[in-house]
Amino acid sequence: MTTGTAVLTNIGQLVTNDPERDGLLGLVESGAVIIEEGLVAWVGEESDLPPAPGGAASIDCHGNAVVPGFVDAHTHLAFAGDRADEFGRRLRGESYEEIMAAGGGIQSTVAATRSASVSELTGTTMARLRRMSRTGTTTVEVKSGYGLDLHNEKRLLAVAGAAGAAVPIDVVPTFLGAHTVSPEFAGDADGYIDNVIEEMLPACSPLARFCDVFCDLGVFSVEQARRVLEAGRMHGLEPRLHANQLAHSGGARLAAEMGAVSADHLDHLHDEDITALHDAGTVAVLLPGVSLSLRLPQARGIDLWEAGVTVALATDCNPGTSNIESMPFVIGIACLEMGLSPEQAVWSATRGGALALGLRDRGALVPGMLGDVAILAHPSYVHLAYRPDAPAVAWVLKRGRPTVADLV
Repeated sequence: MTTGTAVLTNIGQLVTNDPERDGLLGLVESGAVIIEEGLVAWVGEESDLPPAPGGAASIDCHGNAVVPGFVDAHTHLAFAGDRADEFGRRLRGESYEEIMAAGGGIQSTVAATRSASVSELTGTTMARLRRMSRTGTTTVEVKSGYGLDLHNEKRLLAVAGAAGAAVPIDVVPTFLGAHTVSPEFAGDADGYIDNVIEEMLPACSPLARFCDVFCDLGVFSVEQARRVLEAGRMHGLEPRLHANQLAHSGGARLAAEMGAVSADHLDHLHDEDITALHDAGTVAVLLPGVSLSLRLPQARGIDLWEAGVTVALATDCNPGTSNIESMPFVIGIACLEMGLSPEQAVWSATRGGALALGLRDRGALVPGMLGDVAILAHPSYVHLAYRPDAPAVAWVLKRGRPTVADLV
C-alpha cells in the first residue's frame, strides 16, 4: 500500500489518544498534524507547527475535528445473499434461536455463499470495504465462517485478502471455521470439530492471523472451543472468541483462561467474568448494533470500563444480526443505547479496536504511528453521537494518502 506525506491544519478538536496528554482522548485544540511517508511525524498546536517536509500535501480541515481512523475489530464481510426476510420474522416475534432451529440464520448464508462465485464474493466484499472506508474505517477484521468446509473456508479467506489488497483499507483475516456445525455434520458437533482441526486449520491457517470460535448456547461448548483454539495456536493463529452472546456460556472465562486477544459480544456477563477478562488482559469487543438489531439489552460496557478492561467497539457487519457498516453509527449506538460517554466510545472505536487486533501501530495520532486519519464533517467528536443520522466524515487518509476527499 502506497504512503503519503501531508500537513493537516486548521483543526478544531484533534483526538490523539496519546496517553501522555490530558484526558482519555489526549485532545489538542487548534491542532495540526504532519504525516511523513505514511507515519505520523508531528502533532501539536498549530501555533507551534514546524516547517512542512518537502512535497507535503496541505489539507485545510476548516475547523472540523480530526480523529484516528476507525478500527473495526469484528466483521463477517465475506458473504453472499441477505437475510431481510429473517429480519422481518424477528420483528414479528420469532427469536434468533427459533430461526436458527428452523434452518435460517447462519446456515442460510452458508448456502448462498457456497453458491456464489469467487468473482461475486470478491466484488461484494470490495464494495462493503469501500463503503466502510468512506465512513472513516481504515482497518477492518474480516472472518471466514460462511463456508463451513475446507474448500469454502479457504476460499473466503482468499477473498478477504484479495478484496483488502484492492481497497485502501487494511484487512486482518480471521479463521472462523467453527462458526456453527456444517450441514454435512448436522447432529455431530464433535465430528465437525474434528474436521475443523484436522482438515481446515492446516490449510487455512496460512491465510489468517486469528482463530475464532462461536462458543455459546446451541453452538459450540467450552471444551469444543478450547480444542479448536489450542489447535489454532499450534498453527500459529492467535485466539479470539465469540463469547456469552446468547447466554452465560462460559466463553468469556475460556477467553481469559487462554489469554485470548479478545472476547467478543459479552452480552451475558457476571462480575467474575469481568474480573477474569481484566486480569488476563483480554480486550472486550462490544457490538452494540447486534443488540439493537435483535432488540436485546446491551452489554455491560460501563461496568467493563470501570473495571479497567480494555474495551473496543465494532460493527459485527453480517447479513443476519447487524447489517451495519458504519463505525460512526456504532459510536452513536454505544453512547445512546449502551451508555458509554462520547470519549469512551471514540477511544474504543479507534485505539481499542487496534488493541483488539494486536495492532499497536494505529488507533492513535502519535509520532511513529500510522498516518490513518478521519477528518470529521463536524467541529467536535461529540457530533458522532449527537448527529447519528448525519454524514460524519469529510476526508479519510490511509497512511497519509487521501482515499476519501470532500465526501460531504
